Amino acid sequence: MNNFEFYNPTKLLFGENQIQQLANLIPASEKVMILYGGDFVLSKNGIMEQVRKALHKHDIVEFGGIVANPDYDSCVAATEKIHKEKVTFLLAVGGGSVLDATKFTALMAAKENNITDAWQELLEEGKYHLCKTAMPLASIMTLPATGSEMNANFVISRRSIQKKRDGNLSLIYPQFSILDPTLTYTLPKKQVANGIVDAFIHVIEQYLTRNEQAKVQDEWSEGLLRVLIEEGARVFEGDNLTNYNCRANIMYAATMALNGFIATGVLQDWSTHMLGHELTASSGLDHGVTLSILLPANLKVNFEHKKEKLAQLASRVFKIEKPTQEEQAKAAITALEDFFRSLQMPCSFKEANIDASHVAKCVQSLEENGLTSLSENQFGIATAQKIYETAL
Repeated sequence: MNNFEFYNPTKLLFGENQIQQLANLIPASEKVMILYGGDFVLSKNGIMEQVRKALHKHDIVEFGGIVANPDYDSCVAATEKIHKEKVTFLLAVGGGSVLDATKFTALMAAKENNITDAWQELLEEGKYHLCKTAMPLASIMTLPATGSEMNANFVISRRSIQKKRDGNLSLIYPQFSILDPTLTYTLPKKQVANGIVDAFIHVIEQYLTRNEQAKVQDEWSEGLLRVLIEEGARVFEGDNLTNYNCRANIMYAATMALNGFIATGVLQDWSTHMLGHELTASSGLDHGVTLSILLPANLKVNFEHKKEKLAQLASRVFKIEKPTQEEQAKAAITALEDFFRSLQMPCSFKEANIDASHVAKCVQSLEENGLTSLSENQFGIATAQKIYETAL
């Protein structure tokens, strides 16, 4: 096991009706901006009604319309409204995209950071880590997937120039996050599947590297993977979208998948996510869809590097035993594809109805963005192109 430091200050409030605690969590002196996406939060399950009711003694303003793969221009508009309305606290209500936008906005809007051009300074030049402060923020999660509710990560797109950038900074951990599984009941099955796959592959990219003799982290990871497989199957069987325990387990697994616990002391490989971001930018496919397409292809191309942990995955998670390590590792890849397809998720360009033209676009974008050394094995552009081609 490698040396590590661990820090996570986010307070979780898990369970039904936890929104009612909002007034006790945010001081009455704060002027709160509620940031959200679209119609789901506004109309389904009465989520916004619950939030407004809980904060009826607070001075609140609202900022809506944040889209999946949040756009930089939305963060700029939110920042302008924050300054105009003299907002002092940010509350994200929605999924990972809303929270990502809120985190980045918290950096942009903090006047002490003296930011002139946030895209150039914080993202293109990578100076976000030089920020001295951020606005306080918290979240109410409606889509379990990204783990954003308990981490300091963000991913921001700029559609006008077709670029996507990410970052991580301890200043933007949410002060608290409310996770109420009942708020996920009316999510479309497609979004549920996207969330399960995203959380699943978050675990995979921290687990499926080299054997670091990190037994605690391996056991945590394998347990999370089994939960997502089992509960993912349950939620797609019959009418289990409103099974509380099923949705609760999926929601908590998604949080635990990317809050830093299983990343301690081990190598990580985020190449499938990096390749997936480029495919989303090129094709418009959902983030979870690009991951289900590219993970099997990535594992096939980098099979020799992944073979030992793939065989372990087969045995401990999928309960597959084969005569040789190689056969067992290959069986794990097949089992992964079967799992994704059971969630009605594609495992190839063809299954997603996109053509081979996206390969060249993605490869070109990787080069332009300087993403020429990916994964713990530091593979380059030629290998990345081979992965895209294998996924056709």
